[in-house]
Amino acid sequence: MKVTVVGAGNVGATCADVLATREIANEIVLVDIKEGFAEGKALDIWQKSPIIGYDSRTVGVTGDYSRTADSEVVVITSGLPRKPGMSRDDLISTNAGIVKTVTEQVVKYSPNAIIIVVSNPLDVMTYQAHLTSGLPREKVFGMAGILDTARYRAFLAEALNVSPKDIQAVLMGGHGDTMVPLPRYTTVGGIPVTELIGKAELDAIVQRTAVGGGELVKLMGTSAWYAPGAAAAQMVEAIVRDQRRVFPVCIELQGEYGINGVYLGAPVILGKNGIEKVIELQLNDEEKAMLETSRGHVKEVMDALDNMSQASA
Repeated sequence: MKVTVVGAGNVGATCADVLATREIANEIVLVDIKEGFAEGKALDIWQKSPIIGYDSRTVGVTGDYSRTADSEVVVITSGLPRKPGMSRDDLISTNAGIVKTVTEQVVKYSPNAIIIVVSNPLDVMTYQAHLTSGLPREKVFGMAGILDTARYRAFLAEALNVSPKDIQAVLMGGHGDTMVPLPRYTTVGGIPVTELIGKAELDAIVQRTAVGGGELVKLMGTSAWYAPGAAAAQMVEAIVRDQRRVFPVCIELQGEYGINGVYLGAPVILGKNGIEKVIELQLNDEEKAMLETSRGHVKEVMDALDNMSQASA
């Protein structure tokens, strides 16, 4: 069993580290364009194996995708963070080019791989990878919902002074400010969260979750990596071990929730074939309206990418 992680930055290296530590694959290949970077990160992770006690072998390569051949799962974390003076369109254009090139190489050497996209802007980069790969939607999807629900659950655990293990939650929609919280589907040890916390406090936690990434950027001056890397690894584990876990992931909706051709977070069953099933929840009118707002926002960004592609054609 081989898993490839493209991009040896903080998120990619964390993902590879969690995969190795939890022995999710026999071999984890870390790829980067910076000379020696992936090799160094992989070697460091491998040298930790006698200390922690795991057998998974980590290997790093600089731009050599032939080393990734026949990977069962590929995680794409490549891309640049938004820099001062860079517009949203600049970021989309730059990262779409990177994701397109990476996806072409991934499919060339691992045509049967399941692809998990982590690169930002997440929803539109998943769209780019899906377009480039030509694979069915069940095999190309994005990681965002697990990260968003993890933040939400962590904040709730703190507020309620309970273990985060006992909190289950679902969020839908785009990654970021327009995510759709679903407190009706949030439980603590099976108890609806609305019975344990007031509306005002719950609303504040939901809002903090929506800007969770921005909070970390303000604190550290850079994007998060521990939770995003671990979230991607959790998705890989569900696939490799055919766990059939129920997770919110970014997928192209094809009629579910009355939406067609837009990449949004939705709950799915994740197993050995990738997305085994998209779960349709019975949303109320308020939730439907929020999902429509999120759909409009993501579609706008997708259209921006389409216009760039036409202009460069």
